[in-house]
Amino acid sequence: MAKFQTKLITISLFIVVNLISLTTHVSSAAGDGPESTAPPPSCITGTAGKCRNKPEALKLKLIAIASILVTSTIGVCLPLFSRAVPSLQPDRDLFVLVKAFASGVILATGYMHVLPDSFDSLTSECLPEHPWKKFPFTTFVAMLSAVLTLMVDSYAMSFYRKNNTMKSPAAAGPNNENAVNNNGGKLESQDHEHTHAFHGTVNFDDNNPQLLRYRVVAQVLEIGIVVHSVVIGLSMGGSDNPCTIRPLVAALCFHQLFEGMGLGGCILQAEYGMRIKAIMVLFFSSTTPFGIALGIGLSNVYSENSPTALIVVGLLNACSAGLLNYMALVDLLAADFMGAKLQQSFKLQTCAYFALLFGAGGMSLMAVWA
Repeated sequence: MAKFQTKLITISLFIVVNLISLTTHVSSAAGDGPESTAPPPSCITGTAGKCRNKPEALKLKLIAIASILVTSTIGVCLPLFSRAVPSLQPDRDLFVLVKAFASGVILATGYMHVLPDSFDSLTSECLPEHPWKKFPFTTFVAMLSAVLTLMVDSYAMSFYRKNNTMKSPAAAGPNNENAVNNNGGKLESQDHEHTHAFHGTVNFDDNNPQLLRYRVVAQVLEIGIVVHSVVIGLSMGGSDNPCTIRPLVAALCFHQLFEGMGLGGCILQAEYGMRIKAIMVLFFSSTTPFGIALGIGLSNVYSENSPTALIVVGLLNACSAGLLNYMALVDLLAADFMGAKLQQSFKLQTCAYFALLFGAGGMSLMAVWA
């Protein structure tokens, strides 16, 4: 399974990177071709006014690459190092509150950052009236993306269960929900085994349905975040406006820090091996800096206001928004708030809702600058 997971993550990043690179070259080529109607002046000149300063913008972009790389790494690694802190073990109340906060950040990222960006791109004055202003493509694509995420979620779980059942026939059957304790033949639930695995006393069984669920969630969430991260990095890298980039650097650092905490919590619960963890951490930490570097390299030919660039970025953001909203609501928040731990404690459930609102509110506030 580890080899399959590594290939899945590698292929996902490869597809995203090549898609962005290809569409960027296509957009630059499209901008050189003849247009059926004369676009507004702002669509031709791009960034204009006194804030257009390419050397200053380049300096800020280089600062952004280093700072976002560091904060992203810190954010995604914090949950992974929480094993050393007893109060932050995944079976403790504090971990539940931190995860609710991080899930709120991911939810607000989809609704308050990615979805509005898609609306801005697909309703731009640089696009023709028909069909882009006649049909709500953003919400339509986001809806399809959420359904597609459900399909991937479902099929991946089916594949993992079937794959592991074939490898371990003894684990199949109606009693798959329980594991037999060899010390006396006592039945022990998977949830009990799952809890003790974080303390290092019991190793995870790959047939554990909850473990498989955590692994699927972590991988699908990573794909959505990677798409969004490359797009926002490309947009920043292609801009020559220091007035826009300056507040974006600080906002994106906080954004990546908290979003990384949410992803890191999912990676921790998935109990991957060290190699898979390192790959997922590397992908999350490097995709936004990679997007910025790609935008810098293509800044002479890339026009963020060209019709093709607006369409591609808008559709990718809509896909990412649908995925992130589904993952935050269904796989993260609903799974936790409907789970036994929060359902058994009204006080903990109330505190978790406050943590959720605090995380979502903080990320929503950042929409003022980014």
